Amino acid sequence: MLRLPGARFRHRGHAGARAARSTALVIVLGLIALAVPARAETSDITELARAAGTPELPGLKMVWLAPWGDVSKAHPWRNIIVHQTEGPAGSARGGAQEQSKNPTRRGVTVWVETDGTVYWAVAEHLVPTHGDGGNRNDNKYIDNAKTHHQVIGSNSIGVEFAGNYPDVTRGATDAQIAAWRVLVRVLRARYRIPLDRVYAHNWIDYKDARYCEGCALATMAREWGE
Repeated sequence: MLRLPGARFRHRGHAGARAARSTALVIVLGLIALAVPARAETSDITELARAAGTPELPGLKMVWLAPWGDVSKAHPWRNIIVHQTEGPAGSARGGAQEQSKNPTRRGVTVWVETDGTVYWAVAEHLVPTHGDGGNRNDNKYIDNAKTHHQVIGSNSIGVEFAGNYPDVTRGATDAQIAAWRVLVRVLRARYRIPLDRVYAHNWIDYKDARYCEGCALATMAREWGE
C-alpha cells in the first residue's frame, strides 16, 4: 500500500493531538482527585469542631485541660486574638496549667508550644483576662474604627504562642505554624467567627514597640483564607 509523505505527516499530527488531549485529561483528573480529599478534610474538621468532649482533631496534638461542652452554651466569642507570651520554649505547658487552675487570671484559653502541642486550658464558657481594652486607634496596621474599644478580651478568644524569649522578634516555629493552620480553622468553625475577625494583639492594642505581637500569625490566617 502506497503511503504519501503528507498523509503520514497528518497521521502523526492526529496522534499527537490525541496524546495531548489524553495528557490534559490525566492532569484534570489528578487535580480533581487532590481537591476532593481537601474538601472532605475541611468538612471533617468543621464537623468535629462543633463536637463536645475531647475530640481527636486531625493535624493537631491537643492536650485537653478542659473539655469542650455544648457549643450552644459556650461564651459568645466574636473574635480571635493572637498573642505571643515572650516566654521560653516549654513555657506554654506551665502557662496553660496555671490558667487551668485559675481560669479568669490574666492569660488565654488556648496555648501553643514551640513543638506544636496545643493546650486547651479553660472551659469555653469562662473568660480569661487578656487584651488591653482595644485601646489602639492610630490605624497603623488595620482600620481601628471597627476595633477601638470593641475588640476586647470579653468577646475574643485568645491564643498564646510561646517561645519568643529572649529575642522577642523571633517568629513562630514551623511546628507552631502547622498547628495554627488547623487550629484557626477549628476555632472559626466552632464559634462561627469570620476570617476578618482574626486579629494580632498589636493590631488592636498598643503593645511592645520592639516587635509586632501576633502580626505574622494573624496575617497568615487571613492569607490562608477559608
